[in-house]
Amino acid sequence: MGILIGWCDEHIRKVSSHPYVLRAAGVALALGLPLLMFVLSHEAIVIADRITWWLGSLASIALAWTTLAARDLWNHVHGVSEQLDRGNLSEARGAVGMIVGRDTEQLSQEEIARATIETIAESTSDGIIAPLFYLALGGAPLALAYKAVNTLDSMVGHKDERHIDFGWASARLDDLANWIPARLSAALIILTAAVVMREPIRVRAGWHVLWRDGSKHPSPNSGRPEAAMAGSLGIQLGG
Repeated sequence: MGILIGWCDEHIRKVSSHPYVLRAAGVALALGLPLLMFVLSHEAIVIADRITWWLGSLASIALAWTTLAARDLWNHVHGVSEQLDRGNLSEARGAVGMIVGRDTEQLSQEEIARATIETIAESTSDGIIAPLFYLALGGAPLALAYKAVNTLDSMVGHKDERHIDFGWASARLDDLANWIPARLSAALIILTAAVVMREPIRVRAGWHVLWRDGSKHPSPNSGRPEAAMAGSLGIQLGG
């Protein structure tokens, strides 16, 4: 999936660099790739099921598993935490640089920890709750279609000069696809804090900060889980 997106991003400019052409191509890719993933995965499950029912179930489970990023998130976050615990600031900067899209060379220990927590909040929504949401709605095919939308946004949905037109549709579609999961994630973060921390004040703070700051993030979705996390933990996150 990533290879195909990268190929399109590279070769479309050999055809034309006109903004209208790039935007039209971006719309086609943003709609076409998720549809392709849905159709291919659906047909794969149908074919496997025709062979034998358990093979169809196995194919569905295997495809669904690929949409969840819990293990990757844990591994990356644990890597940052481990380096911070050892006092290896330079290594921690490198580790956090693997999960954030910003320059990490000058980050302090506190800034590294804050960036990691922000990533946990956002990735909980994008990489765990959203795929589960779409798995519940439409099984593995719909979850893979969502994964395509999210991958498109992460690769081309930027506001830099290169992607402002080509990635426009991908960014907008990702905003739409994550609207419900982001708000569901925020609520689940606060409810999890209620169970784990058992401090009513933290739960109230989580809802308060979510209501107050959730819409202040440049993204229409990322601010919700980050605000919920900040309020529940009693810390300040920069977004």
